Amino acid sequence: MKIRYSIIGFINVVLISLVALTAGCGKQNAPEQQTQEDSDSKSHFRATYDPIHFKPAIANASNEECLACHREVLEDLVRPISPAGVKATDTLAWYQRLSTYTGEQDTFHRRHLVTPMAKELMNLQCNTCHEGHDPREEAPGSSATAAAQDDNAFTLRKQVNPETICLKCHGQFPGWELMRLPGTWEEVKQYFKNDCLACHVATRTQRHRVSYLKADAIEATAIAAQEKGNGADVCLGCHGGRAWYRVPYPYARNPWPEMPEGTPEWAKDRPTHSESRFIQTEQKP
Repeated sequence: MKIRYSIIGFINVVLISLVALTAGCGKQNAPEQQTQEDSDSKSHFRATYDPIHFKPAIANASNEECLACHREVLEDLVRPISPAGVKATDTLAWYQRLSTYTGEQDTFHRRHLVTPMAKELMNLQCNTCHEGHDPREEAPGSSATAAAQDDNAFTLRKQVNPETICLKCHGQFPGWELMRLPGTWEEVKQYFKNDCLACHVATRTQRHRVSYLKADAIEATAIAAQEKGNGADVCLGCHGGRAWYRVPYPYARNPWPEMPEGTPEWAKDRPTHSESRFIQTEQKP
């Protein structure tokens, strides 16, 4: 009798163990506990409202910080063949019409940041154009916590302000309004040997002294083109030759040596200095 009870007890122990073992089969492992840092790093919503997208942090954002999440703006390339079957190599894009652009067609951000011309003549940074915006309302002055109505960082439904940024290099050639030329540059350039420096050798002799441009490289390129008889093509690259808008940009009248006293009527409303964030400061030795 004792032996029978012992066997029954042994069998019960084995069965209970098996049940316990099989009960765990098929269960998935419990998910690893995520930290708040993990959630923050993977949340598009949180990333959208990261302080780096707003003033004042965006003013100090480096290109590396911006491109860590937005690198696709440099990775996307122009289609080699359009949906209609036209090869990019068989056509000229609008920005390829002037001699200052060399190379194949390229995308918007690449033309402003990484193409040979961009590297040679420009020093554009991501925050040169992008000064922050309002991802909620996409409009300045839309709430008590939004950017003020007079904030020039962006305009309605845009992440940049075209009037203060794009217009700098994509405005109309101000031939008649400022220089009283009788026509467009294309119509009158033969009278000036297609050379802007013929007059500007003594006017506005300090040019492009802003942090987003390479002033010395621009001057050297213009002088080299002048010797070939097409110096104005270099200037027109940003002063009417690639205009997106119907108005010219009202450039600041930064003082230059031997600048005439007084202010012309057409310049009375213009600023006397470039924006402070673009003014270059001399490096101390």
